[in-house]
Amino acid sequence: MTAPLNPRPPTGEFSLIDWIRRQAKAGQSTVLGIGDDCAIVRPSPDSDWLVTTDMLMDGRHFRLDQDGPEAVGFKALGVNLSDIAAMAGVPVAAVVAVALPKAHAVALAQGIHAGMAPLAERFGVDLVGGDTNAWDGPLVISITVLGETTARGPVRRSGAVPGDAILVTGPLGGSLKSGRHLRPQPRLLEALALHQAAPLHAMIDISDGLASDLGHILEESGGLGAILDADAIPIHPDAASLSDSDARSPLDHALNDGEDFELCVVVAPDDASRLIATPPRPAVVHRIGQVQGEPGLWLRTRDGQLIAIHARGFDHLHQ
Repeated sequence: MTAPLNPRPPTGEFSLIDWIRRQAKAGQSTVLGIGDDCAIVRPSPDSDWLVTTDMLMDGRHFRLDQDGPEAVGFKALGVNLSDIAAMAGVPVAAVVAVALPKAHAVALAQGIHAGMAPLAERFGVDLVGGDTNAWDGPLVISITVLGETTARGPVRRSGAVPGDAILVTGPLGGSLKSGRHLRPQPRLLEALALHQAAPLHAMIDISDGLASDLGHILEESGGLGAILDADAIPIHPDAASLSDSDARSPLDHALNDGEDFELCVVVAPDDASRLIATPPRPAVVHRIGQVQGEPGLWLRTRDGQLIAIHARGFDHLHQ
């Protein structure tokens, strides 16, 4: 029997789950996907699992009435994949939990799925389950991604040493200006290429702002410090545009705005020079500073003056 050209949309929770199940395509790591009490995912024998979760809320991380459900789905999956990239891992599977506003709940769920699908297909991520609820409150979405380490192992935040070079994979700042914060581009391929090309001492994705996220590396590495060169920090055109409408400099935006989802990478100086001279495709890196033994984060101006940097990145409990 030929399927109807315009199949009826899902009409309830279980109909929606069945619709999602029919959209899912299982990869070789998925033994059993949606449909039972648990999914079954078989890891490679020589790797460790990576597990990351992010929750996004309407009015905090996006505005559903302005951005639409597809943008929500894309961002929700993208930020999780960026965390896998930050440890130079390979994403395998994802589970998605949503609290949908009762009005238009099914259409919203389908829109969210449409936003996730391109990223999931691009990076080979299987959607293997989750939970769907509806209520009178705003949209909330939480995604957990499972990933695997490569043969070289994970890159943690805690491996920086004094003298290391600090690199970033792209320009920073002003992501809210153009809506770029809704279209995170997880640097998974870049992370794997860099990890293969050189021993990476530490890495983090820039979600809360360069100053804050680099601060996490320095803290986890034993309370180290760093000096950043003001002229070396790549500034996104969005940051320059945003500075025209507020009192902050483009550099300040680059240091503190966040949601750039580029990678901050710490490597030995010789390896940094080699990666910059011959970057492994598709990675592009910019050398922006050096790790110091003494605590504190400093900005070095063109004339050699050192100015203390006080991180003002995003903090959910204080903003």
